[in-house]
Amino acid sequence: MHRTHTCGELRISDVDSEVTLSGWVQTIRKFGSITFADLRDRYGITQLLFNEQLNNRLDAQPLGREFVLKITGKVLERSNKNNKIPTGDIEIEVADFTILNAAATPPFTIEEDTDGGDELRMRYRYLDLRRPTLRRNMELRYKVSRSVRNYMDAQGFWDIETPFLIRSTPEGARDFVVPSRMNEGQFYALPQSPQTFKQLLMISGYDRYYQIVKCFRDEDLRADRQPEFTQVDCEMSFVEQEDVIQTFEGLFKHVFKDVKNVEINEAFPRMTWEDAMWHYGNDKPDIRFEMKIQNLKTTFRNTHGDNNTFNIPSGFPVFDNAGTVLAISVPGGSEYTRKQLDEITAWVKRPQIGMNGVVYIKCNADGTFKSSVDKFYDAAQLSEMAAFCGATPGDLILILAGEESLTRKAICELRLEMGNRLGLRNPEDYKPLWVTDFPLFEYDDDNGRWVAKHHPFTAPKPEHIDWMNEPEKYGDIKANAYDIILNGTEIGGGSIRIHQRELQEKMFAALGMSKEEAQEQFGFLMGAFEYGAPPHGGIAFGFDRLCALLGGQEGIRDFIAFPKNNAGRDVMLDAPSEIDNKQMDELGLSRKGTSEK
Repeated sequence: MHRTHTCGELRISDVDSEVTLSGWVQTIRKFGSITFADLRDRYGITQLLFNEQLNNRLDAQPLGREFVLKITGKVLERSNKNNKIPTGDIEIEVADFTILNAAATPPFTIEEDTDGGDELRMRYRYLDLRRPTLRRNMELRYKVSRSVRNYMDAQGFWDIETPFLIRSTPEGARDFVVPSRMNEGQFYALPQSPQTFKQLLMISGYDRYYQIVKCFRDEDLRADRQPEFTQVDCEMSFVEQEDVIQTFEGLFKHVFKDVKNVEINEAFPRMTWEDAMWHYGNDKPDIRFEMKIQNLKTTFRNTHGDNNTFNIPSGFPVFDNAGTVLAISVPGGSEYTRKQLDEITAWVKRPQIGMNGVVYIKCNADGTFKSSVDKFYDAAQLSEMAAFCGATPGDLILILAGEESLTRKAICELRLEMGNRLGLRNPEDYKPLWVTDFPLFEYDDDNGRWVAKHHPFTAPKPEHIDWMNEPEKYGDIKANAYDIILNGTEIGGGSIRIHQRELQEKMFAALGMSKEEAQEQFGFLMGAFEYGAPPHGGIAFGFDRLCALLGGQEGIRDFIAFPKNNAGRDVMLDAPSEIDNKQMDELGLSRKGTSEK
């Protein structure tokens, strides 16, 4: 056999055992007439000792990094123990060895911290996956998958597969399309989600469905996006919003405990969409720290009755002429130096943020104030602003002013940046949150029409269904929808679905679709509604994102075995690539400019 034990298995209790190990050579160290090597496999590392006799063989048959090696030998207690690895109390005195496969010199170091750049590591991903960092990530991903499946099975859900080759439907992002050889001139699409299939399964009577499934979106990429990604897709029949929230809050609590040994006993906090936008500037608040946004000059609608408004004194033209003035209070920031304040000013002026500058008010420990607008506001006015912002002596108030949407986005980003600078965003501090009561629609100024905030199958709140007949009220309709947020990242979203044909037709009409277009695109679903569709709802959450957050990172790439780069390319396989002319002919395709096909 190639091994009796793995490279992470042997302990002090195995001393004097005769063993066989196989793995990859991590490092080689020569000390006179003896040689030490570290042998690595998926399970760990074991130190090998080659005595003087075998050292002569090594001179004739030298080892190199990443050689595949098989050894037999005796387990010894190490004289210089290594308490950083589980096998650090022992080593193997090698009696014989066989090089199973030699290896070329790796293009980067295969260690915890590597010298390889992102593109190089992705080109040699099979080598990158040997690194302990990536191995731990893949192990974490497996554990999360296993935990999800165990919970869903215990809750009576069935794992049911849905097709990958479907018809293209307008769901938001661009579809990836696949030409059909047997139906020339026609195309399949890869699913952006199994949304319509899971609704059809509810109509079929399979009232608890889930799937850990690949989804595909042809959209611009960033650190937490991939053209193909994995989501946990779930649907339930005869439920209301509270049923779905309770079920999947239970799932997340189970995963936290099972995978991270983090016990969350209390209910996840909930926040309306308007409160999230009002206090945090976006709909995925990071609630690991406070530093809420204060509106010193309000244009954003305040409909939740907290009287959070302030009439900022006039006299400073920047504030007087701004659409809105927004502030945050930074705890302990009054000690910031001029250099630190200049760095914050430069940060908000970056093109990604787009502001012209930042106003500051230092709330000194002695109760006095120092600000960049001292000549426009007296001490009493600065004190009034500080009190409204909830600032206490020692705090620093940062204020941005400008057009409403740009300023709100900028203050949101500034809040997160200050949270980073103050060390308030500990990745091991998990703060989940439900956001509810989203708008059903949002207006697309570029195209002059209403679009769905979530997707066109989301039901309005029951009390707002009648407003679907009144276009002037579209902006007031709330969706029966909910998102789950973890540490400022949206990891899942869902809704109670429309399950009646008449209401679904009204939804499509509100989105500007004619009856003919709706029938062409979704006639199969609306037809199914006529055969006894139950009330149903569900949720889908990003599996890659959840794994990354549980692993203490924001980017998902290192939690996917074979990811694409930011251009959507697999640089290891050099894909996408051209296909040959024979395949083009079989598919009825031609390259642009060469044919009318």
